[in-house]
Formats: sequence, structure tokens, C-alpha cells
Amino acid sequence: MKKPLPVGVDNFEKMVKEGYYYVDKTMFIKELLDLKGEVNLFLRPRRFGKTLNLSMLRYFFEDTGDAGKNARNRELFNGLGIMDAGEDYTGQMGKYPVMNLTLKSAKQGDFETAYYMLKSGIEAEFNRHRHMVEQGKERLAQKEYEQYARIADGLADRKEMGASLQVFCRCIYQVTGRNTVILIDEYDVPLENSYFRGFYEKMVDFIRSLFEAALKTNDYLQFAVITGCLRISKESIFTGLNHLNIISMLDTKYSEHFGFTEPEVLRMMEYYGVESRFPVMKEWYDGYVFGNTGVYNPWSVIKFLFDLSADINAFPRPHWINTSSNDIIKDLIARADRETKGQIEDLLGGGMLDIQVHEEVTYGDMHDSGENLWNFLYFTGYLTKVEEYFKERYIFLRVRIPNVEVVTIYENTIMKLFRENIGKQDFRDLYGAMESGNGEKVGEILSGQLFRTISFYDSAENFYHGFLTGILSQSEEYLVKSNRESGNGRSDIVVKSPSLRGRAFVAEVKVSEHIDDLETDAQKALLQIYGKKYREELREEGYRKVDCLGIAFYRKDCEVRFGEKLAGGEGCE
Repeated sequence: MKKPLPVGVDNFEKMVKEGYYYVDKTMFIKELLDLKGEVNLFLRPRRFGKTLNLSMLRYFFEDTGDAGKNARNRELFNGLGIMDAGEDYTGQMGKYPVMNLTLKSAKQGDFETAYYMLKSGIEAEFNRHRHMVEQGKERLAQKEYEQYARIADGLADRKEMGASLQVFCRCIYQVTGRNTVILIDEYDVPLENSYFRGFYEKMVDFIRSLFEAALKTNDYLQFAVITGCLRISKESIFTGLNHLNIISMLDTKYSEHFGFTEPEVLRMMEYYGVESRFPVMKEWYDGYVFGNTGVYNPWSVIKFLFDLSADINAFPRPHWINTSSNDIIKDLIARADRETKGQIEDLLGGGMLDIQVHEEVTYGDMHDSGENLWNFLYFTGYLTKVEEYFKERYIFLRVRIPNVEVVTIYENTIMKLFRENIGKQDFRDLYGAMESGNGEKVGEILSGQLFRTISFYDSAENFYHGFLTGILSQSEEYLVKSNRESGNGRSDIVVKSPSLRGRAFVAEVKVSEHIDDLETDAQKALLQIYGKKYREELREEGYRKVDCLGIAFYRKDCEVRFGEKLAGGEGCE
């Protein structure tokens, strides 16, 4: 039996004890101890192994106060790389109390609920260590013990909660004589969520107070590891932290510890006997660069391997799209001016974009400049580095979309917004032009919509088919059937009245290679309808009048040719 794939498993103990396939990232511990950063902020996109790595750190460093449990934690690392690193590293196992806190639960619809979730997480950690405090409470001042108990019991007010991590470290030091390791996962999730939900300032104030107390003037801190996507500094989240060590996707240090390297992916595929699908894996899920290291999206790799283990011919899918909010992409597209739309179209066509690096941005800065938007997309994983260069005292990046999976996220978001926008418009003039056989007017309306829409030409036929189907589906008087989507080899689009006495249309779509080919290709599309007898299905249904449209697209331009087929008649009029 092969080891099960760890789909959604981000607890290190569960990963090892239950025998999941584990990509060994324990040398992260060695590098962390070698570089001796006191407060370390790791910036990586969502679902790149941050939570699992923090869980690994917890089980390695934590002194649970129970010798038997400490021994069991040590056993989790048997056979892993860190155990061969030497006593300087293995001697640090089980040496420190650990505060392990995730902020992702604060992704809520309002501040009070988000604050409640953060508060509950902190209280849970206080209760997890309460046995230590109870055993050594004689070493605490009465006021300190009562303060710890109030937080653990859920009785602390917001001001006390803001200082809670510092209180934890001080009390635990008093009873154990050990400084605390603080692990904070996804620190920027509540900030991103609150920005889009409308309670940003309240959340910033609370997170600031939490971090200032825990990280700035905390004499009982051994070291801290914090993870997130973005460096949020202008709001003073990290005010005065001169010892803050920020490791972004641009840094060569720690570059191989988050995400899967190509050798790691190949070993996994060979283990499961699906290495023949490696080219597809690479095309869809590779393309990220951390420092100078090429990296695959680990979540998507595992999900695709899960599909391949059941069917080696399984199709790849955009797994990452369902793992986190795509509000940044949606906001970018919804607000895009003509220049930005053109840049997005270039990127979707496989092009590249040069941007100046701004690592210290805020959500409030997002729309101040195009540079800020592109930086957001880079640091959240929607763009990747091709080249880094220095120009006029500033760092610049040449970026592109990482892989096919991320391209589909852009495309799906674009089409969703397109459908939302056209649902608000009145297309009676389009149907009027179709009913009167005015191809020039139909082409004019479609071109106007194309100029307002972000297009993706690398999958041109699907884009134009979806574009046309979306617009034609807005009429309450006609039914639209997309034969391409049903894969039946018939005409691209059928539009018909619910009544057999009403009108029906058959549309065939062509994509031209050059603008000069539009007229010829529209005529070819029309002739294809007649040559392949696409109208016969409608005639057999009982429709008395069927109109035929040949439509050709080239980028933002289109040409429409009409022909008419009366039941029992001949040829194309």
C-alpha cells in the first residue's frame, strides 16, 4: 500500500503518525537556528506550506511540561533530515514553551465576530499551558496569576487581550524559567478580510497592540516566526521592531522550505507511479520562483496527484482557486482602466510586465498606483518573477503569470465579472438587429462590448464562444444552447424562441489570424452552417424560420454575416 496523500493535512504530528507522504522540510529548522533571527516574518502565497512548517516547529521546539509527551514528539522526527544535522540542532528539541496561534479564523463578516475568533484562539493557547501555570503558580504574583486566569477563562477585556501574548510569555517564564517561542500563522488574513469587509481600522488597531506587546518589548521571548502573504508596515503593525527579519519571495535564504522543488515533485510522482504525467504537472503547477529556487504550488501538486492515483489520465484542474479569496484579482479587474486591461491581456497572452518592487504596501494603497496593484499580485502568487534587476537605485522585476492554473483563475474571474456586468445591461437593440438581419449593427454592438471587456487570446475560441453565449443569454424571449460545451459536434450556438412559431438562429464562430481575414472567415462560418446542415435539428423540431449567423473575431473586432433559411427552401440567401 502506498502512503496516503496529505490532502488538507497541516498538522505535523498527524502527518507523521498517520503515515502520510511527507516532503521533508525539517532542514528549515537548521537554517532558522543558524541565522538566529529573533522575529522572523516569512512572506509566501497562500497554501504554500506555511501552516505545516509552523506545526513542525512547534513539535520540534516545544517543552510540553510532560517528559513522556516530549519523548513522543521527538520520535516524530526519526528518519528526517534534521536528526542528522548534529547535536547543536537536536539539542534544541523540547526546550521551550511554544505559543502557537493562527489568525486565519478571523476571516469573518464583521469585527466583533473576527475579534471573538482571535480571542478564542488566544484563550485556547492559555488553557493548553494552564497546567504549567497551576503547577508553578507560587512563583507568580497574585496579580499575574489572576491576569493569566482571566484571559484563559475568557473574562479579559480588549485592552488586556491586546497585551495577552506578553502576559503569557512573562507568566510562563516565571513558572518554567524558559523564554517562549511564538508562532503566528497567517497574520495578514484578518487585515485583508477586514479591508474588503469595511472594518480595517479596528482590526489594525487590535493586531498592532497584540504585536507591539509580544514582539517589541518582550524580555521573555526566545524567538518568533510569523507567516503571511504581505508585509503590512505603514499601519505600524511592526512599529519599532528593529530586530524584525523579513524573508520575502525575493530572498535567497529559506527559498526551498515553502513549496515543492522539482526534484521533490519528481520523487513523489515516481513513488505513486505517475511520472508519465510530469509534463502536465509542470505546465499547470510550476512556475514560482522564491529567491533563485524554482517552486511548485504544493497544494495543487498534492491534489493533482490524488486525482492521478485514481486515474492516471485524469485532467488537471485549477485547485488553488478554491483555497483562498480571489478578491484582489476581482478588484483589480473590476477597477481596471484601459491601460491596465491591456496589460492584463498581454499577461494572459504569455507576455511579461516590468514593475518596481514595493514591499511595504497596505491594502489602502492598493489603488494608489498600478505599481501597487502589480506588487499585490506578485506577493500573493498571481504573478511570478522572471528576472530581477537594479535600475536608478530601485529594484525592478520582470513578471509573468506563473502557470496554466493561475491563468484559469484570471480567466474565470474575468468571465464571472463579465456575466455580472452584462446582466445589468439591456440588449434589446442586439436582438432587434438580429431579427432584422442587420449584421453591421450586430458587429458594432459586439465590438463595443469587446472594447469594455478584458480578453484572453491564448484560448481565443473558448473566450469568444463564452463571450457571445453570455451576451445572447440575456434575452428573456429566447433560449440559448451552447453546443460546443455539450461536445456534440454541432453548431457553436443555437438561439431559439420557446414557441415553434417564433424565431430561431444558428451561430457559428471563427477566430481570424489577421484582421484582413475577418470578412472571409465570417463567410466561411456561414457556409459551414449550410454545408454541415446545422439548421436541420431546428427544422426537425418544427421551427418555420431559421436565421444563420457567421461571426468572425479578431481581438476587439468582429464581422457578422447573415443568411436566412426558410423551411423547405434551398441555399443561403
